[in-house]
Amino acid sequence: MGVHVAGDSPAMDRLVDETIAAVGAEIDALAVPRLKGVVLGGGYGRGEGGVIVGADGRERLSNDLDFYVVAEDGSSDSDIAAIGKALAPVSEKWTSKLGIDVDFCVAKTPWRLRHDQERVMIQELLHGYFDVAGLKGEELFAGVERREASAFPWMEAARLLMNRGAGLIMAMESDDEAFIVRNINKCVLGAGDARLIVRGEYRWKALDRAEVLGEDLYSSAVQWKFRPWSSAICTWEVARRAWLDAEAEVMACGGEGCGRSIYSAVRWVVRRRSLGDLDSVGQDPVVRILKRMTEIIRERAPFPPDLMQDWKVFN
Repeated sequence: MGVHVAGDSPAMDRLVDETIAAVGAEIDALAVPRLKGVVLGGGYGRGEGGVIVGADGRERLSNDLDFYVVAEDGSSDSDIAAIGKALAPVSEKWTSKLGIDVDFCVAKTPWRLRHDQERVMIQELLHGYFDVAGLKGEELFAGVERREASAFPWMEAARLLMNRGAGLIMAMESDDEAFIVRNINKCVLGAGDARLIVRGEYRWKALDRAEVLGEDLYSSAVQWKFRPWSSAICTWEVARRAWLDAEAEVMACGGEGCGRSIYSAVRWVVRRRSLGDLDSVGQDPVVRILKRMTEIIRERAPFPPDLMQDWKVFN
């Protein structure tokens, strides 16, 4: 198959190749109803998965293995749930075997992929994946338009900051050193990526993004992504400042111009069962959450339970 991890390790390349083949065979043997196909995306699908070298000199994979499962058009919520349940034992087996999370995202149909084709997650999947089971990607993704990396909409930068902001707040409250390190470093990456998106300078490869952005802190985060080490690349306060600077640039490039709509208001009410803050009624949910999250991060305040629930629903 020819997977190449960013950590430049032939042994880990082979491990990912062998895992893809084995997982694919197990899924094919299950013959899951309404499952159309499975591909490996994420960092390893793009050839940017990391490798950790332990104190004993042994290598291991550092990122999750993200498998994307495409269901047939017309699949109901119960069909999607049944696919996820059928694949759960495969996920559990390989998570235990590899020591990293082996995840199956089972929320996509061809229609959903076309509907979400402007999302960074979908476009990165289209530009970097490996076939695993069922139909090949060229058939699964037929009709989904491939976009230029420099042409993502403003909202994708806002969504990225929303997710990295949530991680930053949780890192402030956590006692888990590994969790703190991971979220500080990912915050720096996300802040840089968001700035590149609104500047129209985003690139598919992390090393290319680092070159375009030209900032040492972001470049350090990219190197950590490929070959993670145990310490954060900066303090929480430095990451906080990077996030706030990125948020200011992103909002200046379009946030205040996002109009209110009945669709956004209805979407919020349907999914949250309330109007929420009346001053924000009608704003896009991502903008609503991001604005409130900015206040929390600026004040170094704890994550309010209702805001965390908003983020979980709309991330």
